[in-house]
Amino acid sequence: MPAPATRLVRYSFDLETESYQYRTPMKFGGRVVNDATLLNVRCDAENAAGQAAMGLGSMTMGVAWAWPDAEVPDATKLEVVLTIARQLADRCQSDTIAGHPMEIAIGLSRHRDQIAADVATQFQLVNPIPELAILLAGSPIEAALFDAHGKAVGQSAYALLSTEHLPRDLGDLTGDDRYRGVTLDSLISPTPVATLPLYHLVGALDPLTDDDVVSQVADGLPETLGQWIQRNELTHLKIKLNGDDAGWDFDRIRRINEVANQTVNRGASTDQPYFFSLDFNERCANEEYVLGLLDQLRSECPEALDRIQYIEQPTHRDLKRPGAVTMHRVAEQKPVVIDESLTDLESLRLAVSQGYSGIALKACKGHAEALLLGAVARHDGLFLCVQDLTCVGASLLHSASLSAHIPGVMAVESNGRQYCPAGNEAWMNGYAEMFEIRGGRVPTGCLNGPGLGYTSPL
Repeated sequence: MPAPATRLVRYSFDLETESYQYRTPMKFGGRVVNDATLLNVRCDAENAAGQAAMGLGSMTMGVAWAWPDAEVPDATKLEVVLTIARQLADRCQSDTIAGHPMEIAIGLSRHRDQIAADVATQFQLVNPIPELAILLAGSPIEAALFDAHGKAVGQSAYALLSTEHLPRDLGDLTGDDRYRGVTLDSLISPTPVATLPLYHLVGALDPLTDDDVVSQVADGLPETLGQWIQRNELTHLKIKLNGDDAGWDFDRIRRINEVANQTVNRGASTDQPYFFSLDFNERCANEEYVLGLLDQLRSECPEALDRIQYIEQPTHRDLKRPGAVTMHRVAEQKPVVIDESLTDLESLRLAVSQGYSGIALKACKGHAEALLLGAVARHDGLFLCVQDLTCVGASLLHSASLSAHIPGVMAVESNGRQYCPAGNEAWMNGYAEMFEIRGGRVPTGCLNGPGLGYTSPL
């Protein structure tokens, strides 16, 4: 079979950062975040047919999430991750492997650990750099490659996953013989779904009612959960919990359920039922903690229990540690998705063996990984969701396009519009409906352009 004319034969990268302050602080996993730094990557590429284009990838460098080690200052973590990104880009363009972006990304992944080890030595770090931080560094580079690949031929990057453009099957790409003969285009849609529900984040510091407001932001955006529900006509709420204070966690869920009901009664324009997801940010000591909370909800607030659509990874991200907690009993009641522990196919297999029933995909772990693991999850019948990393601008559009092209994804997470709307301003002229939600749904069908589906306003 002749080599596809769409394969990339030349590509180079330009990296730059931009930073924004949050309008309100966000608390998760015991940490408070007040700002965001974006890494924007532009890829100048040419394919075998001589067609050239510029692709854009962008990602929030969420080191507080990817690298929670309190002994390393966040400023150092950010500098380390950006250094890894620059070295990955340099290595990628110096190697210049001719091929599909999926093949290029897989080839680049073989150099990640050595690059990270060298950078750790350079910064005199005591402990290895976490895998999530390494994946985060490479994610906008991969996005820019896929975007340029599609823009060069004027087609969606998702449509270019067909065997005409990517002859290798899922078994070959993952190294798992169970997927021999399974093609990516049989599991990933070439076109985006028209709309998806929005999962609105309720952070641990977020006011639920007027009585909770300590000081008003007074910027014209909602101050409370009730106001956000009314403004965006929300139906899906992602609830951040402590994971080490069962009384607080129960009361938080109960109060959010009450606010949701009261807001509907005050005339919100939707009569759809609510859906909740629970996010403990790995802070639960054991499975019994989650089971106890579910039992209390069943006894004292059954409506809230019924509304729980899924639970995010409740316990520590190291699934290989001695005495690692399993989730078999929780998963009998509600789907439990692996998030921070999900870094490759091996980690997915381990999580499933420990009782996890689904996966949370994130664009910040890399476009290639999201496609491969999303395809595996679909093939294996696992629960699927896509989450963001307070993504703004192009990073949010990228995350939403992933959600819209992987059938079975339940909803789109988008909390940048809450905490960091300044990062969306440059994109409002072309994609305002993606950031100012109506009807509780994200109009993902608009992400139907070449590449990753969006056109840069810059």
